[in-house]
Order: sequence, then C-alpha cells, then structure tokens
Amino acid sequence: MAEPEIAGSARSMRAMERILAEKGLQVVPDADPADKAPEENPGDREWHRRARADYAVSRWQRATPPRFRDAEATLPEVIDWADRALTDNAGAGALLLTGLTGTGKTHQAYGALKRIAAGGPDRFELIAVNSADMYGNLRPSQVMGAAEHELQRLSRVQYLLLDDLGTAKTSEWTEEVTYRLINYRYNHCLPTIITSNLPARDENGPDLSDFVGARVASRLAEMVTTLVPMIGADRRRGGRAA
Repeated sequence: MAEPEIAGSARSMRAMERILAEKGLQVVPDADPADKAPEENPGDREWHRRARADYAVSRWQRATPPRFRDAEATLPEVIDWADRALTDNAGAGALLLTGLTGTGKTHQAYGALKRIAAGGPDRFELIAVNSADMYGNLRPSQVMGAAEHELQRLSRVQYLLLDDLGTAKTSEWTEEVTYRLINYRYNHCLPTIITSNLPARDENGPDLSDFVGARVASRLAEMVTTLVPMIGADRRRGGRAA
C-alpha cells in the first residue's frame, strides 16, 4: 500500500537536505506563522486609533513653531487636563498656566496639545497664537470683514492656545475682543489653553483680572478647570521651573 503523500513529501525533503548538505548548503525552514508580525487590519479599533493619532500629530506639528516641536507635558496637572480633554472634550474647560518669563509655560501648553493628538482623538483642530499677534490680526483693516472672520475662526476652533495673555497694552477695544472670544468658548464648552506672565490673582500688584477686565475675569473663573502657577528661574538662562 502506498504511503500517504505527506510521507513522500517528507522523504523528498530529507533527500533534498542531504544533497544540499553535500554541497555545503543548508535548508532554512520557513518561519513559524505564529512568529510573524500581525498584519495591519483596517477593521481593528486600535488600527483606527493609531491612524487618527498620526493625522492629529501631523496637524499639531504644522501648528507648532520649531522651537516647541520637542514639547512634552511633564507636570501632573497638565497631563491630567490633557487626558480629560481627550476623553471628555466638552468637560475639559480651560488650562491656565501662569508664571514669570522662561518658566516653561508655553512648552507645557504645546506638550498638552501633543498628548491629546497622540491619543488619537476623533477630531483634532488647533490654532496656537500669541496674544499680541492675535490683537494685531484683529485690528480693523481695509479688507471688509477680515477681522470679524478671524475672530470667529479663533472662537470656534476646537482647541485654542492663547499664549502670553496680558502682555499687550490694555484698552476698551482689547477688553471687548477678549470678552467676545472667551465668552464664545465658555458658552460652547471649547477646550482652551492660556498662558500668562501675570498671576491669576494678586492683591498686591497687577494680575490677569486687571488686564482682561471684570467680565472676562468672571468667565475665566468658571471656565478654568486647571490652574498651574509655575515658579522658578528663567529656563532660557539655565534655570528650571517647578
């Protein structure tokens, strides 16, 4: 009775191995399928999360100046806020980072946004702007409606980083613009990151409330869910913030 085909295949393989061995060659067996890396599966939830993360991080990189491309959120309060914004976008509120120049506020702010992007959110839209530049862009120009369009763009974007709030010269106009921006984002529960050299409150000197005015200060008081006062020497001069 003839042997099963598999046995014949085994004899053929052994014969081939002997021939190759006589010629100083060696048969390398096929890798175990279990050892192969899993194939990408577009139907897998983790695959989709990674795809969203890649897209979001690329948008973060385009919105981030080269100096802050290596930003990482390292403070526990900042990490917690970013994680909350990722899982409960409407409930995240605002993150306010205060402290003297060079304490790392902007670095932490960009790091928080990077952490959100790396988490693979369903949607990721970001505008990052220095407050002085923002007011400059919002001043009336010869282009009818340009300033209003820019204010609406800043008000409605999903994530807004408003850097160095409180450095521009105050006026009724800056207070009105700031109120409209903050009020819209407050009413529509849009996550906002604000950095400022001014303290949130200081009975002995100027603070952020003095700059933004009573109406905006009231909104910020309810809007800010995480306040992070950063202290320490100027990092740009070799110091470290805490």
